[in-house]
Amino acid sequence: MNATVAVAVEAAAVSRQAPLSARALRAAAVSWFVVTALGQLTFAGYVAGFYGRTALAGRPELWNKVMPHGYVAGDTFFNLVLGVHLAFAFVITVGGLMQLVPAIRRRLPALHRATGRVYLLAAALMAAGGLVMVWGRGAVGDLSQHVAISINAGLILSCATVAWRHARARRIDLHRRWALRLFLAVSGVWFFRVGLMLWIVVNQGPAGFDPKTFSGPFLTVLAFAAYAVLPLAVLEGYLRAQRSRVAWVPYAMASGIALLTLAMAMGVAAAAAILWLPRL
Repeated sequence: MNATVAVAVEAAAVSRQAPLSARALRAAAVSWFVVTALGQLTFAGYVAGFYGRTALAGRPELWNKVMPHGYVAGDTFFNLVLGVHLAFAFVITVGGLMQLVPAIRRRLPALHRATGRVYLLAAALMAAGGLVMVWGRGAVGDLSQHVAISINAGLILSCATVAWRHARARRIDLHRRWALRLFLAVSGVWFFRVGLMLWIVVNQGPAGFDPKTFSGPFLTVLAFAAYAVLPLAVLEGYLRAQRSRVAWVPYAMASGIALLTLAMAMGVAAAAAILWLPRL
């Protein structure tokens, strides 16, 4: 929560000399981050409170209530992969948000670098573990969703590698851009859940997919949008709008981000109320 407040304070400190369009764009981005931070911290609390608590209680079989193809008695290797995957999901959720707080980067650079290294390693291991689980054990959904998840894993590994190389070379601006791409790629699973719950609430039930097989045209579109296309496309638009000298471009991008933030807030509220908080 302190990180979220720090970002808001950073936004309030923007120079009054900055163009109004730039301030509008920054305000929209900060609003997006605040909603994302609150939503992801809620998700991290759910991961720790449900998966972590049941594991510590010696009852990992309870994972199967919310994760088909989850814990399998006697399957030590895949159970270990799943456990590490869930642990890293918590680490990268909290660590990723810390990486985006300007105050931490400026005032605690050593902490930023240390958590950055842990974040990169955890993201890479989580991506690799996701591939092992999807293609080794099987997962819910159809082939299209498995392909989308695999593309997401490839994006995570690629962005992590490029971000690390730019950091080593002290190309800070380029490192920042690739770190942002990495954060969005890592958040693909979270975006998928939030988008799914928003869709279900708006349609007052499943629409465009079969909830029993967890497959259908909507889930195919959502998988590719959440895992590979929409977040990265919006980021590219935001970065270009920052550099644009055409006054209406930042305003248009700020309006788009504001609408997406509103939709995301609705999805976060639905996911928290239906999926996460009841299991804590």
